[in-house]
Amino acid sequence: MRQIIRFPPLLPKPVWRLCSFRCHTGSDHDAAAVQQSEGEAETQNKIKKKCKRKRPSCPAVLDHFDRQYGEELGDLWTSARTALLDPRSWQYGVMLNRFSVLTDITQKLQSQGFSALLPQTNSSASLCASSPSTEEKDSMLIPHCLLPHELHHHPQSHPSLQCYIHPLSLRFPSQAHRPGRLKQYYLLNAASLLPVLALQVRDEDRVLDLCSAPGGKAIAIMQSATPAFLCCNEPDPHRRDWLTKTLESFLPPSLNSRVTVTGRDGRLIAQTEAGFYDKVLVDAPCSNDRSWLYSSSNQQGAQRLKNREKLPSLQAQLLRSALSAVRPGGVVVYSTCTLSSYENWAVVEKILRDFPQAETEDLWEDIAIPLSNYFTFSPPPGQNHIHLKKSPLTLDSTVSTRHHRLGLLVVPQHGKMWGPMFVSRIRRIE
Repeated sequence: MRQIIRFPPLLPKPVWRLCSFRCHTGSDHDAAAVQQSEGEAETQNKIKKKCKRKRPSCPAVLDHFDRQYGEELGDLWTSARTALLDPRSWQYGVMLNRFSVLTDITQKLQSQGFSALLPQTNSSASLCASSPSTEEKDSMLIPHCLLPHELHHHPQSHPSLQCYIHPLSLRFPSQAHRPGRLKQYYLLNAASLLPVLALQVRDEDRVLDLCSAPGGKAIAIMQSATPAFLCCNEPDPHRRDWLTKTLESFLPPSLNSRVTVTGRDGRLIAQTEAGFYDKVLVDAPCSNDRSWLYSSSNQQGAQRLKNREKLPSLQAQLLRSALSAVRPGGVVVYSTCTLSSYENWAVVEKILRDFPQAETEDLWEDIAIPLSNYFTFSPPPGQNHIHLKKSPLTLDSTVSTRHHRLGLLVVPQHGKMWGPMFVSRIRRIE
């Protein structure tokens, strides 16, 4: 029988480090909140306009992005560039924690103009507004979250993954980490929920979050379903500590037997757990466009761009390991928070060539069409990844089924400041 260890001892320095490359789809304020002491007073629970001092962009990184993305995205990069260079316009979603007493959080969000990103039934809405006892909170094991297009097939279902968004750059205040007290919500880039939706986790699935820190997607998985086992893997010790605090802030102790944190090299996991998992999420180390654009110096930016050349190889190794760790018929979702075609489409195409048991699945009907009012999706690149002119995909766009099946790319645009986020769903065939 497989032994489950919740918090393993810190491991030696990993072969591959994620600190410089990992996507951070939560709010910067969430990271700071984890470090706050218990004695600090909480910010008043009111919506406020996000006031960030305008930071200068890194010229080396911006120049590189202009050349690469101008070629790959064409006209779409012009508007994305404007959006990324204006952090004050960035939007944040509010993901509610079903394991916490939410009291009137939902009503406060709605009164300030926030609306639900995902369809909710009346039953699930009333559940969130209630104030259950501790025992009831720990037993809130709600069925899996349905994608929007599934609701008409399951009128009695109760989706539990709830995220509220606002058309403007308004945000809730962050909540401090306090031992023994669960947070009510998690601030995040709403596009970071798309990989979790694509994964389609069901109750009692065995799930691996291969590159888990800082933990937002693991929390979203646990909002969507109650897997039999969720392994949150993070090899970097510092980020693993961050991940552990995140999980402690959102999940009740009753789930300790289901959720474990490990610190293994993600490229080698399949050596000991081949075919063990039903679902694997690979939120891969990548050139995080939002973060890299604001590198603290040209020297740091230049070093990051130099390291960027090594990323596609690492990403392919992680994806190949994930496909070996999932059972035949199981699903792997690959995601990044970069616009780079070399880290997105090209990695998926390489795996399809090298791993004959891998087969991509079309996310157009499942995700792009139902959520097209909230996200801007870019057309896939051609075989040479070169496009001199592009515009966002529309519902009547004629793009080949093969291109749809490779994945979706969310491009931030004014009024839809979500992403960058690339998502591809790959099934290991029998």
